[in-house]
Amino acid sequence: MTKCLIVQAMHEDALDLLRQGGIEPVICPDPAPGTVLSLIGDCTAVITRDAGLSGAAMRAAPGLRVVVAHGAGHDAIDKETATGQGILVCNTPGANARSVMELAFGLSIAAARLIPAGDRDERAGRPGFRERHRTVELSGKVALIVGWGTIGAGFGRMLRDALGMEVIVHSPRARDLQGFASVPDLASGLARADLISLHTPMRPETRGLMGRAAFAACKPGEILVNTARAGLVDEEALAEALDEGRIAAAGLDVYSATAPQGPLSRFDQVIFTPHLGGSTEEALIRVGTGSVRNVLTALSGVRPATTVNDPAGWGA
Repeated sequence: MTKCLIVQAMHEDALDLLRQGGIEPVICPDPAPGTVLSLIGDCTAVITRDAGLSGAAMRAAPGLRVVVAHGAGHDAIDKETATGQGILVCNTPGANARSVMELAFGLSIAAARLIPAGDRDERAGRPGFRERHRTVELSGKVALIVGWGTIGAGFGRMLRDALGMEVIVHSPRARDLQGFASVPDLASGLARADLISLHTPMRPETRGLMGRAAFAACKPGEILVNTARAGLVDEEALAEALDEGRIAAAGLDVYSATAPQGPLSRFDQVIFTPHLGGSTEEALIRVGTGSVRNVLTALSGVRPATTVNDPAGWGA
C-alpha cells in the first residue's frame, strides 16, 4: 500500500480521508530528525507542519514523490533538494485564514486592554491594576496592516467593520487593496498607526522588518500584533521600544524559542500565545483535508495549484 508520512499531528478527519484514498498514514511519534529518518524510507508522500523536511530525509526515501506543507509556510522544507530529487513540494494556504484573523483581533483587544495582565493580578490578589495601568479603545483609530494577503486583507476588513478603524496598508507587492489606502513607505504608516498588525511572509527583505529604525518611526503608545513570522520582529529592539513607551503593548503568536523567558518576559503588557493562529478545530480540519487532497492530486499525476517548486521530469 502507498504510504504517507505524517510528521506532526493532523486532524483525524484528514487521516480518514487519506485512508479512503487508499493511502496508509505513517504517524511519527515525534518530529525529531532521527524519528523521521527511521520511518520515511518506503513513503511516497509526506505531510509536515513547522518541522519541515530535511534534504537528508528526502534522500532516504527513493520513492518519495510529494511533500505537502500543512498550512502556508514552507520555509522549513528543503526545496532545493526536493527539486533536485524530482519531488514536488506544495502548501495549503488560506485554509486557516479566518482563524488567524480572529486570533489577531483577540490579541489586539487583549493588548489594548491588558486583559491577561489584569487576569494575573486578580488571581494573585494584587489590587490597584486599574490605577497602575493605562488602557485604550481601538474604535475609530488607525490600524496599519503590513502585508495584504488573504489574512491581512480579511483582518483589515474586520477592523473596519467591527471597530470603525481607519485601515491603512503597507504591502508593496499587493495589486488590489480593495479600496483601502496604501502608505508610501513603512515609516510613514508607522508614524500614523495606533495598531500595527504584521501579515507579511518571511523574505530576506522582511527579516527584522520591525527593528530599531521602524520602532523609532512609531509615535508613543502604539500596539503591535504579530501572527505571521517570528523573524519579522527584532525582539531586542521591541524590548527597547517598550521601555521607551513607543510600543505600549504587544500580542505575539510567533516569537523566538527563548522569548517568553528573555527580555520581553519582564513586560506585563506583552502577550505570548503558543502559535494558536491556525489551531482551531475548524481550521485544522480545513488545512488537514486540504493537505490530503494535495497528496491525492499529486499522486494522480496532476500538479496541485499550490505547488511551490518545479522539479525536472516530475509527472513523466
